[in-house]
Amino acid sequence: MSQPFNTLQERFADLQLLRYEVPGFNLLPLRQKLLVYYLSEAALLGRDILWDQNCSVGLRIRKTLEAIYTHYDGPKDNAEWQAFVVYLKRVWFSNGIHHHYSYLKFEPGFSREFFMTEVNKLDADSLLLRKNETKEGAVAELAEIIFNPEVMPKRVNQTDGEDLLFTSSCNYYAGGITQAEAEAFYAHLKSKADPNRPPMLGMNSRLERNKDGELFENIWRSGGLYGQSINRICEMLCKAREYADNIQQKAVINKLVSFYQSGDLKTFDDYAILWVEETESEIDFTNGFTEVYGDPLGLKASWEGYVNIIDHEATRRARALSDNAEWFENNSPVDSRFKKKECRGVSAKVISAAILGGDLYPSSAIGINLPNSNWIRAEYGSKSVTIANLTHAYNIAAKGSGMRQEFVIDDITRQMLDQYGDICDDLHTDLHECLGHGSGQLLPGVDADALRAYGSTIEEARADLFGLYYIADPKLVELGLVPNNEAYKSQYYSYLMNGLLTQMVRIEEGCQIEEAHMRNRALISRWTLENYPDAVQIVEKDGKHYLSITDYELLRKAFGALLAEVQRIKSEGDYEAARHLVEKYGIKLDAKLHKEIRERYKQLDLAPYKGFINPRYELVRNAEGTITDVSISYNEAYDKQMLRYSQQYSTL
Repeated sequence: MSQPFNTLQERFADLQLLRYEVPGFNLLPLRQKLLVYYLSEAALLGRDILWDQNCSVGLRIRKTLEAIYTHYDGPKDNAEWQAFVVYLKRVWFSNGIHHHYSYLKFEPGFSREFFMTEVNKLDADSLLLRKNETKEGAVAELAEIIFNPEVMPKRVNQTDGEDLLFTSSCNYYAGGITQAEAEAFYAHLKSKADPNRPPMLGMNSRLERNKDGELFENIWRSGGLYGQSINRICEMLCKAREYADNIQQKAVINKLVSFYQSGDLKTFDDYAILWVEETESEIDFTNGFTEVYGDPLGLKASWEGYVNIIDHEATRRARALSDNAEWFENNSPVDSRFKKKECRGVSAKVISAAILGGDLYPSSAIGINLPNSNWIRAEYGSKSVTIANLTHAYNIAAKGSGMRQEFVIDDITRQMLDQYGDICDDLHTDLHECLGHGSGQLLPGVDADALRAYGSTIEEARADLFGLYYIADPKLVELGLVPNNEAYKSQYYSYLMNGLLTQMVRIEEGCQIEEAHMRNRALISRWTLENYPDAVQIVEKDGKHYLSITDYELLRKAFGALLAEVQRIKSEGDYEAARHLVEKYGIKLDAKLHKEIRERYKQLDLAPYKGFINPRYELVRNAEGTITDVSISYNEAYDKQMLRYSQQYSTL
């Protein structure tokens, strides 16, 4: 009898590493195994791009830290060495020197003296020296960045009233470019673009200044910025093309390669349309510049890639939603002006991740809806996926954690969450991704980037509210997606408990909420708490604070009312209203409550953040060198995987 798959793996700092199984891979024919293999190689080859996007010195620091790690010959029980190892593992996890959620720079637990001693043992070849740069100069610069808290303190700053470019250390804009300059540059480009089918301007470039002081875009493409990485990605995509599931998928890969070669945004739109329309493949993927959360202006896209295998049984759930997209749109509580007149091309499926890369690794989303272009969504639709094997890994890790015993108000509510929680969590993700992001429309002439720094939070709130409103609808019982009209209550309780209380465990005391998804959940929960006190309250019991829901039906009305307002803000591009909602409800924390929640959580001895170790794929050849199989293994240690990736997929 086989042993159960071991999900829980290494833990350090505030992180827990998990493994995810890829069910069904070994049953695939060789052609599809090879498709997964080469697409996975392409997904891993963009790793260095993300590191450079996150911070201009990220790759230099990573290479230096890894050299120290592999050459260290001192005692392993040394406290400074152990602190160094934790620091390196955190840097690996976040793809840079800033926390993946708070965006704050890590504080090393080892001394500058320890770092200088160990780095001076290395030869110059172990460092990424610039032209005419000395080892001494490079080491001094890196030490200052790592140890001085005032240097590059925050990767993404979205503090209202500050220059978001000057105060962010991400690498999407050259030093010295102000927020006003960047916004004016892209406003000018937009004024010349087709207003009905605008390209995603700025998506695939670094904004720089030439010798005459003029701004220009340094495009990420073959022959341009990140060209070395992109060429290798294209090489693997072309190998994958030989094993594509169908002619349409080959066309998708061809167009993606063309985009990588030219950097032309019109070609990217053509690729996105082909990708949306190709819905028959068993194996699917995304690869490229995708999400804009890492840019304080919400324009430039971080690199990510993943490969997936369809889960046919679970997909029936998602298809039931996408097949009824028109009904959900028509019955939405938003103003009719903001509803789509026709829902086109909404496709949804549940998948198993086969590999995670770039900004989806090691920390990953559990649901994805693409493309991000509003006009392509309106004219051609979107693809939505829920990643079942990652959700399964999270659920296993949560069993017996003690969270519900500590933070849920009573046994009856805990029993409800135990009975319906997993079902409704998955369903809310489906509603969020399959329908929420694809719902609604912008009014004619409204700029898709009108909400600027608040756009990502408002968009996530819109999709979450769509899911919260509809998970309580009798239509879901009719479709067989929930067992009864009571199950939705588990999602309402768990969502608000997270937004009002438990997500605070992820934030250091004295800090505020920075990440868009966390801001969105706080916004929804706090707005509801303030405006619907007859439905939801925070109550004190035995010196501890808990969520109490007294009227679930009224709560649904609250979510509907807020959904209507958030959709209005999105559709009209109402920047001031977006700013008001996010600043009032989504950012600041109650210091006393924050301290209490963190102290209660600390007693559970849990890691607030989780991420994944990828499986490893290897080609199997016979004596003549012919490929006969692709093996998959799950036993690679976290540090071994990170070091192998740095060697095998180093492109910059």
